Amino acid sequence: MISRRAMMAMTAAGMVAAPSVLRAQTLSTGPSLGEIAATKGIRFGSAIGNKRGDLESPEVKAIILRECKVLVATNEMKMYTIRNQPEPIYDFVPGDKVLTFADDHGLPLRGHTLMWAKDEFLPKWLLTHDFGPKPKVAAEALLREYIGTVAGHYGRRITSWDVINEAIDEKTGEVRANVFTRILGDDVFRICFEAAREHLPQCELVYNDYMSWRPKDALHREAVLKRLRLFRDQKIPVDTLGIQGHIGTDQSGLQHGADDTKPDYAAWTAFLNEVSGMGYDMLVTEFDVNDRLVVGDIARRDAVVAETAKTYFDLTLANTRVKDVLCWGMDDKHSWLQSTTPREDRLPLRPTPYDDQFRVKPLREALAAAFRAAPAR
Repeated sequence: MISRRAMMAMTAAGMVAAPSVLRAQTLSTGPSLGEIAATKGIRFGSAIGNKRGDLESPEVKAIILRECKVLVATNEMKMYTIRNQPEPIYDFVPGDKVLTFADDHGLPLRGHTLMWAKDEFLPKWLLTHDFGPKPKVAAEALLREYIGTVAGHYGRRITSWDVINEAIDEKTGEVRANVFTRILGDDVFRICFEAAREHLPQCELVYNDYMSWRPKDALHREAVLKRLRLFRDQKIPVDTLGIQGHIGTDQSGLQHGADDTKPDYAAWTAFLNEVSGMGYDMLVTEFDVNDRLVVGDIARRDAVVAETAKTYFDLTLANTRVKDVLCWGMDDKHSWLQSTTPREDRLPLRPTPYDDQFRVKPLREALAAAFRAAPAR
């Protein structure tokens, strides 16, 4: 549990707002998060998605334009959106709407993701697709055609792509079984990154995954390190590791103090150092803090979330190869966590920098403090 001393310190630092302040304050004043991060060579931004109504919400757009210097699409550029039928018909309309918004406001847009390595997040038609008498040839051809078509459509307008997302089974440390890996095995990595480099020669190519700082994630972290070593040794063109950053107060051990959920700070730092030592940059691509297990009033819950985030970024940004930090949404109302991991008391979760009424929260100030404290890169 958060200590009384920590709560007092955070209150003095302005990281815990009184309820009246929360009611009164909407957008933050002073420098934006993007501006503060930029002083240290970090890009700050957020996911934004037309499918969930972000682009129709004036409040969401105001927060994004106030705080962010880079964006990423949520679901609009995934394979199940772009090619949701066996025929080679590509639907770029949802992704184009997000890109148009970014272009209209001079914000770079990250691409997410060319191949999500889970069957449940691949197009449904692929699960029963007949790859014919030469399945390896057909599966590789399909992947290369898809990546080439998507890359050709967006071209240089997107300068960073999550090429493969979540390919490691965190329970076994092995490559996750899916439609493509069951046919192509480890060759999936080479094929996808080679195709991306062929069509996107100037683009940052990212392997993205959700390994975290908990002891229970040690196998996942080591499997990702093994994969990064293979990329390097086999000259597979991967530039950057994407670290999703979906952390939680349950992961931090602040609620229950369990040994398998309390962060292993030394192991996390060692992991980051090993990644950068192999020559890879890193991005925090999907940050939020899940407070589903925190008891107490809003002020206490927000203080725990803010303290957790500040600790995470003090450790993570100490490594100067971490270049970007993107939240997976800026407001609680549209957070994916509201439906996927609800609280037992059914109260709304508070995982993002702004609440469900689009008011600034202590998490926003914790991020600002972490950026100010970070070394320059």
